[in-house]
Amino acid sequence: MSAIRLLVLGAVRLHGRAHGYQVRNDLEFWGAHEWSTAKPGSIYHALKQMAGQGLLIAHETAPSTAGGPPRTEYEITERGDGEYFALLRAAVSSHRARQDVLSAGLGFIVDLPRQEALDLLRERVRGLEGWHGSVTGYYPPGEGPGQMGHIGEIMGLWVHSAESDAAWTRGLIGRIEGGAYVFAGERGEPYAGVLADDPAHPGGEGRRPGPP
Repeated sequence: MSAIRLLVLGAVRLHGRAHGYQVRNDLEFWGAHEWSTAKPGSIYHALKQMAGQGLLIAHETAPSTAGGPPRTEYEITERGDGEYFALLRAAVSSHRARQDVLSAGLGFIVDLPRQEALDLLRERVRGLEGWHGSVTGYYPPGEGPGQMGHIGEIMGLWVHSAESDAAWTRGLIGRIEGGAYVFAGERGEPYAGVLADDPAHPGGEGRRPGPP
């Protein structure tokens, strides 16, 4: 599963029509260039590639007043919309999704209805619990990593990852159940304050929030 495809499709979809710089600006504002492969070159490559695959439509706009080449704007197609939601649902629900893919899914989770998002996250927890059970079936954590030599450290890492990941996901489920965020079909703007050019963001218009 590709995080960059989900990120680019989602960013274009947010704007209706967007040129490459807008997509890049939004994804950099989210820090996606730090936790995924969403670097400038890969973003522009993904846009052109998905236009060739029929997931996006490329529109050439008028040249700039400075005499530059025409700017290409992209618009998601019906097929692209289907691909986007398939990637989004898989990213949120799969316990095997890489961290960059899960992060991309979380960035667009509010495009789903609240109940569907909860159902997908619960599916993820069930997958993590099953994975945890399959590991601990032949590696009892209570006996410590020494039971398998240094390889036990690997098994311990898997067990710890499954437990911490499931705990974090349950926390997110609880927050969403408690009414956090605005989801598809609800009153309000799901992306208020989280886009690079949105002055509603506490960091100010066009500014990326700094590290914690």
